Amino acid sequence: MRLVCIASGAGTRWGALEDDGIRLAPSAWGPIEPNLADVYETCAQLAKIPLDASLLSARRLAPVPNPPQLIGIGLNYRDHAIESGLPIPLAPITFALFTTSIIGSGETIIIPPGSIKVDWEAELGVVIGREGRNIPVESAMDHVAGYVVLNDVSEREIQSAEGQWGRAKSFDTFKPMGPWLVTCDEVPEPGNLTIELRVNGAVKQSSSTRELIFGVPELVNRLSAYTTLKPGTVISTGTPPGVGQSRTPPEFLRAGDEVSVTVERVGTIINPVVTVGG
Repeated sequence: MRLVCIASGAGTRWGALEDDGIRLAPSAWGPIEPNLADVYETCAQLAKIPLDASLLSARRLAPVPNPPQLIGIGLNYRDHAIESGLPIPLAPITFALFTTSIIGSGETIIIPPGSIKVDWEAELGVVIGREGRNIPVESAMDHVAGYVVLNDVSEREIQSAEGQWGRAKSFDTFKPMGPWLVTCDEVPEPGNLTIELRVNGAVKQSSSTRELIFGVPELVNRLSAYTTLKPGTVISTGTPPGVGQSRTPPEFLRAGDEVSVTVERVGTIINPVVTVGG
């Protein structure tokens, strides 16, 4: 099931997208409920609407536009840790991100004034569907609603100068997410998905979630050991090698670029890049 969030004349609306239509819910209903069964049951009861021109042209928002928690995981791909010249982490490197940085596929990444080292990071996003604390590994997937594609855009000068990652990765527009939320039944093996990022059509990152140091169940287990994971929480699981700052010579995003991120079985997000005022 693909759960989408769109902007319409009636306000923000969610629904289940199918090949020949959409089961569009009232604006008061959201895609993430405390129990996954509620999500499926609600969508199944909605009438299917044909995908007419107005729906196809409607602005697609991030599928979880305002999560209660947005959690980043650093250096979680073996090959990315190696390219960064850093040791393989013994525990997840965790940092908080500001939810105001979230945008949807098709929306614009804005380079802040004076920034010349804005980088890309393709990531698989995990969306929590049921609240939990101290969740055992063996039952972790019972708390996962599904997956999204993420681009963890990062301002490298600030990241390096400040020694912490939250602000450098939380500028407005720095968290493209989408194009929809794919439920777990559509992605039976999140630890075996190809992941790829392109800039202007050129492949910059190409790897697989097989390279994750801490997979989805272990991340849910470890994160829930110290904080309650709320329904709608998004966990950005880390990026593979090929980021701009690690290339020779380094490469960074510029106005006029177009960035696409694809995760197998989840989807593709595409975002243009501009500078402030442009």
